[in-house]
Amino acid sequence: MGLGRALSRQPGGPGVDGRQVVVGERRPGWRWDGLRLPVGVAAGTATAAVELAFLAVAAVALGASALAPATRRWVTVLMRRYAAQLVRVESRRLSGLLASGGLPAPESASTRRQIGYLAARLLPGVLGLLAYAVLGVGVVLAGIVLRAAVRGELTLLDAVAQVAVGAVLLLLNVQAFATVAALDVRLARRLLSPGSRAELAQRVRELTTSRAGVIAAVDAERQRIERDLHDGLQQRLVALGMLLGRARRARDADRTAALLAQAHEDVQRAVEELREVAWRVYPSALDGSDLGEVLAMVAHRSEVPVRIRCDLPVRPERQIETVLYFVACEALTNAAKHAAATLVTVEIGVREGWVRMRVHDDGVGGADPNGRGLSGLARRVAALDGHLRVTSPAGGPTTVSAELPCG
Repeated sequence: MGLGRALSRQPGGPGVDGRQVVVGERRPGWRWDGLRLPVGVAAGTATAAVELAFLAVAAVALGASALAPATRRWVTVLMRRYAAQLVRVESRRLSGLLASGGLPAPESASTRRQIGYLAARLLPGVLGLLAYAVLGVGVVLAGIVLRAAVRGELTLLDAVAQVAVGAVLLLLNVQAFATVAALDVRLARRLLSPGSRAELAQRVRELTTSRAGVIAAVDAERQRIERDLHDGLQQRLVALGMLLGRARRARDADRTAALLAQAHEDVQRAVEELREVAWRVYPSALDGSDLGEVLAMVAHRSEVPVRIRCDLPVRPERQIETVLYFVACEALTNAAKHAAATLVTVEIGVREGWVRMRVHDDGVGGADPNGRGLSGLARRVAALDGHLRVTSPAGGPTTVSAELPCG
């Protein structure tokens, strides 16, 4: 099977570092993007009506439960359940229709904050209804003006003036939609965040979990290195010592030369194995080369052809490069040893403040994300607040995706 690396060619010219720069393409469905804002505001107005009904029913139910204390717990459970469902609907609306990222998770807010958010959402709901009412009035007036123009009841100067006034009002209406959407997103970010104390507690739990994961990953890697040294390099060196002993005891010059030649080959193989172990311990090549160049060297030694596409406008921090290096090496090793792959593609780029790596092979699949190697990688990535996803159905293909924050 051939060895080598192929850099993918994409439309566009070379960048400042000589690599190919990919020219951005217009996304499919771009016409829908222009409708997200008005549709999102309209959906928010409709959900505000539902939330108003929920708050009214919840207030009546809480007042009634004060007279019947036995029903208070049941009312509280139902109120929490439906409040959480409404907040999840609003979160999906804001992220899907208004394309707003960075929203707090709905589950992170307490029930009190969720109900307070639903009450505050009545304001953008009313404002959105007013904006659509003004738009409706403008459409009616535009129809009246158009009808008068068709009948010849308007002069040219009056028609131009009416069109100018209508255009200004339309722009103001669009701005009103944008303002309502911005207010909606601001309320969600402000009222659904768990608060400084809860955020600090959550962060402490995340750091505790990631630290334990890193310790487990380091221990697993040490055990793996110990097995490689014991089962591979140590056995080869023992055999090499025995071979040299036979060469010393041999009385035939030809026999001695043959044993020394075999010993020389074994020394070369031992050096290669030692180099492989050293690279798994610490990728020292990253001291003088960037991630793309180092992965190119790894690809040259791979038993499977590898195609690398590395588009990093700025070199990431060293710990990020190291983690991505280990992810790529583990994926390449699995593709060569277990997947029977004929081609591996490695893509690295930056998007929305994240360094993203995607390793795809056309092998038989069936990789276990909970296995020792991949689970160790997941812990390494999580230690830097990143995410690792493995998709490997039976029959293939296998895709390993890693995301790490840029800084």
